[in-house]
Amino acid sequence: MGSLFTQCFALLSFITISLFTFCESNSNYGKALSQSLLYFESQRSGRLPYNQRVTWRHHSGLTDGLEQGVDLVGGYYDAGDNVKFGLPMAFTITMLSWAAIEYGEQINSAGEYAHALEAIKWGTDYFIKAHTHPNVLWVQVGDGDTDHYCWQRPEDMTTSRRAYKVDANNPGSDVAGETAAALAAASILFRRTNPHYSQLLLHHAQQLFEFGDKYKGRYDESVGVAKGYYGSVSGYKDELLWAAIWLHRATKKEEYLKYLVDKAFEFGGTTWAMTEFSWDVKYAGVQLIASMLLKEEKHKKHEAILKQYRSKAEHYLCACLSLNQNSSTNVQRTPGGLLYIRQWNNMQYVATASFLLTLYSDHLLATHQNLHCPKGIVGPNDLLAFAKSQVDYILGSNPMGMSYMVGYGLNFVLRVHHRGASIESYRGNEGFIGCTQGYDNWYGRVDPNPNVLSGALVGGPDMKDKFKDERNNYIQTEACTYNTAALVGVFARLHGSHGDVYDNHTPPFIAST
Repeated sequence: MGSLFTQCFALLSFITISLFTFCESNSNYGKALSQSLLYFESQRSGRLPYNQRVTWRHHSGLTDGLEQGVDLVGGYYDAGDNVKFGLPMAFTITMLSWAAIEYGEQINSAGEYAHALEAIKWGTDYFIKAHTHPNVLWVQVGDGDTDHYCWQRPEDMTTSRRAYKVDANNPGSDVAGETAAALAAASILFRRTNPHYSQLLLHHAQQLFEFGDKYKGRYDESVGVAKGYYGSVSGYKDELLWAAIWLHRATKKEEYLKYLVDKAFEFGGTTWAMTEFSWDVKYAGVQLIASMLLKEEKHKKHEAILKQYRSKAEHYLCACLSLNQNSSTNVQRTPGGLLYIRQWNNMQYVATASFLLTLYSDHLLATHQNLHCPKGIVGPNDLLAFAKSQVDYILGSNPMGMSYMVGYGLNFVLRVHHRGASIESYRGNEGFIGCTQGYDNWYGRVDPNPNVLSGALVGGPDMKDKFKDERNNYIQTEACTYNTAALVGVFARLHGSHGDVYDNHTPPFIAST
């Protein structure tokens, strides 16, 4: 009796949060989608194009790679600094591509499809440049230590622009695998509009996967300066599985699916039960895509392994919904209902969870299925309702009444930890601002940033829903490209349905007995 009461209480709590958000939110998902894609123009490195919409930015990093004799101009700065980190940049492009693959119609109906492709191509063009040989990938420009010593606009950089690579003698299977996944995913998008470019992307993706698989090793062991900033804690096996499944989607070749199946146990694909999906840990993404392959009759021979992948995917989803039997295997929530993984940049985990929940909701709806969790059965529309509750929290339906997406709503974060946004724009003042001059004159100001970093998703509140809008509070006020990238698909999906997540076709929760 007690067990049934506990299960019902958990389900009731979940329903209450979802219904509250459904009733109270009036979020403008179309505007959020537009702003999220605009954000990537703020993060551009290199020579900016004629149609650049973020006019407070200007050309930067125009000699990147020169010292090493390679052209590495372009790409994205990852966050509020001026370093180009290859691993999170690649994950950003994978997520943007995935969003456009799954929700391209909705993005197009919002008038944003061209901007989405531009954001993706800005990254893939850079990866093509960075892949200078089948077994060589340049994975970083600049280093965090020297960069963080200065507070400068990217247009004024005086810090080291040394470039770092992985190769056969200094492997980096994780970054090679993620870059392969990004290029493979993007190749699917460009197949119709630019078939030659699509083939070029696929060619590089296949070479990078072969390189990463043949010369195995963690990239942060080869590129030591990455370790303190984007260390590969999960190792490289998840990225190799991730690359394989994206190459299978892009090529339909059995060899990549066979890799995913054959390496399932050895690489942890069917053994790791995750509660996060991030730039570092790809298992939940692999497991979710693999589980979707079960709907295709042609994959029947791999059914046993694919069902094991599905079991782990459902563990992740149920963890987000707090419906796993053991509470320690569920994701924590703040009192306001926000998923909470860890203190530093928690919003990245909220954003990726929202995307996977949204995607799986549509998969369940299309296949007339429900999600079976240890504490109950969840209908697809209720899955989407929970994802919506997380997005609405981000956009302002939270105890602080704060929009954690910069530029959205009436009360958004004003003091983002971001060099370019916090200093007067280059177009307004072309005078050189030195390394420590930025700290002296701009970093410590209590005034709002002079430039609005529209579409940026900051790290967000603490586990008590508290947030301090202070520039030096980088744990909460720094934004990252992969945060926003994960939201693009969710915004598109919700915009396409005008925020409506319920219909008459899916039953609500059914408590297990």
